[in-house]
Amino acid sequence: MDALNRIRNLAKRKLMTIVLPEYDDKRTIEAVRIIEQEKIAKPLVLTPDVIDKNILDSYIGEYYKLYQSKDVDLDTVKKLFSDNLYYAAMMTRQGKADGLVAGANHTTADVARACIRCIGLDERFTIASSCFIMDLPGNQYGANGTFVYADCGVIPDPNARQLYCIAVTAAELAAKVLDITPRIAFLSYSTKGSAKTKSAQKIAEALDLLKQQVPELLADGELQADAAIVPEVAKIKCPNSPIEGKANVLIFPNLEAGNISYKLSQRLSGCRAIGPLFLGLNKPASDLSRGCFAQDIVDSVAVSATRAQ
Repeated sequence: MDALNRIRNLAKRKLMTIVLPEYDDKRTIEAVRIIEQEKIAKPLVLTPDVIDKNILDSYIGEYYKLYQSKDVDLDTVKKLFSDNLYYAAMMTRQGKADGLVAGANHTTADVARACIRCIGLDERFTIASSCFIMDLPGNQYGANGTFVYADCGVIPDPNARQLYCIAVTAAELAAKVLDITPRIAFLSYSTKGSAKTKSAQKIAEALDLLKQQVPELLADGELQADAAIVPEVAKIKCPNSPIEGKANVLIFPNLEAGNISYKLSQRLSGCRAIGPLFLGLNKPASDLSRGCFAQDIVDSVAVSATRAQ
């Protein structure tokens, strides 16, 4: 069974409520039909008749109290909540939904902003990032062809601490959603100091921090991609690596590398990509590509439901 089917089956164990604000998108409507038919989750589509005016006013008031110290005026808040994406995010914050999936008609920046401000940040990390689950059934690398790529959608140029946070949250997702032992590789164009650059130094600092804070995680860096995922190459380039060329969680040095890599993997290999899945929030939330298909929405809902269980 491939990773995506496993995730859908995991989601079915306990049906969670996932809110979908893009009610007028045909792909969302088709996805909801599939989700309900296969009993993957309880999809809550935010059609206009679902939105309660009194609750909307209370959400506007709560959001205003949260951010008025940052010179946010009430009219600006009301304008934000004219988009029901913010209503959905506040529902998730309040526990009236267990997770959120949006992005078919919104940019990643819009979805991320609503989720960060309304759902809030996990106090352990205080940053939000994102990842993709990449699945190529039958492939010999990673976890039988399955990887987590991070960060591919949020932080342009993460510093050492941010890389550490991205790695830990991506590993947590891999363990919970994919039921695998995370094997983390901090990727670079050099392996173990073969190039002396600020990027390599940043990765070394991130790895040191991870080893101090979460020593039980298997991680190594900096590693070139082949040294990270091909055991035969790892034996030559980094024979003492604890991940032994079997990485399944790939941490990219910056957003350019991550975004380019996931799109090349997707288009050149036929790999399925689920995400961006937000990391570091208090509740599960997932973005979508505006070019997504209904099945992509179903998969993102299944991941969000599994994370919420």
